[in-house]
Amino acid sequence: MADPITPEVSSRICKHMNEDHAEAVLLYAKVYGKTENATTAAMSSIDTEGMNLDVSLDSDVVTLRIPFDHVLTDSEDAHQTLIGMVWQARA
Repeated sequence: MADPITPEVSSRICKHMNEDHAEAVLLYAKVYGKTENATTAAMSSIDTEGMNLDVSLDSDVVTLRIPFDHVLTDSEDAHQTLIGMVWQARA
């Protein structure tokens, strides 16, 4: 059974995404956050409705809210949703 998305699970997901999938996080910012000129992005939190990214734009860092297309049920749903978003963004 997957874990509910608690603050601890959010931290675990963010750490994993930032350390192992930084290119995907930047892709989320560019495609879903409509920030083509983003140079870096870090996932700061995730909840059942969306994710927050800290994005470098020129000399500024802004926080973007990227909503999901559905309310997440648990960490496995988050995993599958994030993968699906990468595939969709690359298409």
